[in-house]
Amino acid sequence: MPAHADAPPLALIGVPAGAARAFRELGIVAVGVPDTDLKAVLDACHTLRFCGALVGPSHEEAVLSAVTPDADARRVGRVDAVSFTGGFGTGGSHGAYALTGALMDALEASGYAARGASAVLLGNTADDLARALPLSRLGFTDVGVVADSSPDAERAARDLPAGVRSFAMSRRDSSLSTLTERADLIVLTGGGLPAGLVQPYHTVIDLTGRAQITSTGANSLNLSSLPARRLVRQLAHATGHRFHLEELEPLVRVLG
Repeated sequence: MPAHADAPPLALIGVPAGAARAFRELGIVAVGVPDTDLKAVLDACHTLRFCGALVGPSHEEAVLSAVTPDADARRVGRVDAVSFTGGFGTGGSHGAYALTGALMDALEASGYAARGASAVLLGNTADDLARALPLSRLGFTDVGVVADSSPDAERAARDLPAGVRSFAMSRRDSSLSTLTERADLIVLTGGGLPAGLVQPYHTVIDLTGRAQITSTGANSLNLSSLPARRLVRQLAHATGHRFHLEELEPLVRVLG
C-alpha cells in the first residue's frame, strides 16, 4: 500500500536508512531523525506532528530518559517505540518496550501449556530478567528468578504477579540445580547455561541467541515469529495501527 502524503510521519531513531522504502510499502511515511540530544529531537517531532518513533536497539537505553516510559520499559530500562499524545510541553512522549509483550504473544502462539507449569528465568541482572517477567502472567504457578547476585534476583522477583510462588537466588547458590530440576521451562535472558543444568525434559527459550541447547537434548522453543510480533506491537504503539505478521516480513528482513 503506497504511503499517503498527508499521513503523519514516523520518526526513525537508530534504524537502518534502507527501511524507509519498506515502510512506504505499508503506507507509512518514515523519516530518519538525528540520534543526538534525543529529548530535543523528540520534542521537535512532537511539535511537527509525527505520530511516533521507532527506536533501534543501539538507542533503546538512551531514549528511556527522554520519554515517559510505561511499566515494562521502566523495568527493562529500554524503550523501542514512542507515541506522541497531548500538547507540546505536557510530557506527551510515551515510551514502550514492545519485546516483553511480543514474547508473551510468541509463547502463546507456540501452543506451549504455561498454565500450571513452572519456570526458571536465568539471567545476569534484574534489567535483563525484566524482559521475561511478563511470561509469568500466562499462568505459571512457580517461577524461579536467578541472577549473578541474590539482590538482583530478589529485585526482579518483586515484579512477579501476586499468587505466583517465587524463588530468587544467585547463579552460585547450591540450590540452583534443585530449582531447575523441578522446572518445566527455562528462559535464558543473559549469560550462559551452566553445564549440566538443562535436562532433556526441559523446554528452553534462549533470548541471548548464543546458548548451545541442542547438545542438552532439551526442546528449544521456536520463536522465529518474535521479531515480527515485536514490530506489530512497536507500530501499534507508535502509529496507532495494527498490522498482520505477514505484512511485516519484508520490513523485518530489512531491520535485521
